[in-house]
Amino acid sequence: MAVLDYYGFWKETMIQLRNDLGEEEFSGWFSDMKYLRAWFDEQTGKDSIAVGVPTAFHRDKVKSRYQNAINKKINSLAGKEIALEFEITGITEKKETEQAPPAPENNSPAVVSAVESQKQKKKREKHSELRDDYIFDRYVIGENNNFAANAAIAISRNPGKVYNPFLIFGGVGLGKTHLMQAIGNYVHDNSDKKVIYTTSENFLNEYVQAVQVGKMNLFKNKFRYTDVLLIDDIQFFQDKKGCQEELFHTFNALLDAKKHLVFTCDRPVTELQKFDERLKSRFELCLKVDLMPPRYEERCAILKATAESRNALIPNEVIDLIGKQISSNVRDLISALNTLIAYQELMGQPITMEVAQQRLKNIFYAPKQANLSTDIIIRAVSEYFGLTPNDLKGRKKSANIVFARHLAMYIVREMTEYSTTEIGQDFGGKDHTTVMYSIEKVKGRLLTDPTLESTIDVLKQNIKEASAKH
Repeated sequence: MAVLDYYGFWKETMIQLRNDLGEEEFSGWFSDMKYLRAWFDEQTGKDSIAVGVPTAFHRDKVKSRYQNAINKKINSLAGKEIALEFEITGITEKKETEQAPPAPENNSPAVVSAVESQKQKKKREKHSELRDDYIFDRYVIGENNNFAANAAIAISRNPGKVYNPFLIFGGVGLGKTHLMQAIGNYVHDNSDKKVIYTTSENFLNEYVQAVQVGKMNLFKNKFRYTDVLLIDDIQFFQDKKGCQEELFHTFNALLDAKKHLVFTCDRPVTELQKFDERLKSRFELCLKVDLMPPRYEERCAILKATAESRNALIPNEVIDLIGKQISSNVRDLISALNTLIAYQELMGQPITMEVAQQRLKNIFYAPKQANLSTDIIIRAVSEYFGLTPNDLKGRKKSANIVFARHLAMYIVREMTEYSTTEIGQDFGGKDHTTVMYSIEKVKGRLLTDPTLESTIDVLKQNIKEASAKH
């Protein structure tokens, strides 16, 4: 049976969708989609068309959000019901609306060889600064991160054009770095654009070195002549005046050139202390998205997806156990799962409920559990240093009390989701600037005192054991 060439209908459908959705939303989902072919499906008795999309994630999102609208428009244009199928094609060179209908297939060895050779040329080497497993297909999306993930995907499709600049904030282990690097990986793999990823600490170190050796021009050129700049943990720039000044000018240069900026932070911009007001005002320009701890269903989905990617056989009842016991963040979930996978690989034994409960008995009381209160931490720290909880909550300024107080505030910030304001209230009504100062003092000391980290580890273990009794 002869099949119409539906490319013209498909092109008109895309034009109508662009008008309905607007340029930003349309570009985020349809610029990488392409018409492939049409045929008659004898099983359904319908004409069918295949459309190419770059990833399985992209396919699933388009099907759930837009397939009804696409079907309605193309059926109306064709005057009959058309079946729509999606195929994962990977990289696309042109926007769909600019593509000509596909040429007839040619499977001769010469053509196949040429195509394969071209694919090899197009394939870019792995980005040296990005983790290759931090991609959208491995990022489990739920209610806690849906808005952030969709914005990140739209940015990766059209860097410099939509949601620029972009700031992801939230507590430790919630997937900020994964989402940021997924943007970088997609842009790097699907375009010729230059992507730079750096932590704020590395940015600072490069800045200091450039100042010391008199090579600021090289530093400026590196960060101001890129297409996408990803900077992790901007809270580290607090009280770094020279570095903040350079970041301010880099921010302006890239924004003026319509290059994309993406940042992560462990707190809202309003909680950043000792920040240049001009720089804070730039961060206020960002589309700001907040990552929250995943819900139970999302935690189980993350565990299952991770186990499948590792080819590990983890029973559903064990997934359920971990999902219920660990509600803090993604990092703690994966840590627990990795413990079981390592046991399975090394011991060659299956994972049962009994094995899981035995191997994870300490991890179940890991950081950021719901039953972990500030008082538990204060009591554990005060007992360790031979003090009382009132010493830590009070105003005494003796060196041993001040150090223990700083350490307790630091551990509360590390092990809970409490804001600096809430922490200050639990320490006798101190304001959040005092808390921030205490946390930064401990961070600074960790850089010079190799014994402090082991002390903190002992304290955290004591806190976990105390938490388990409540």
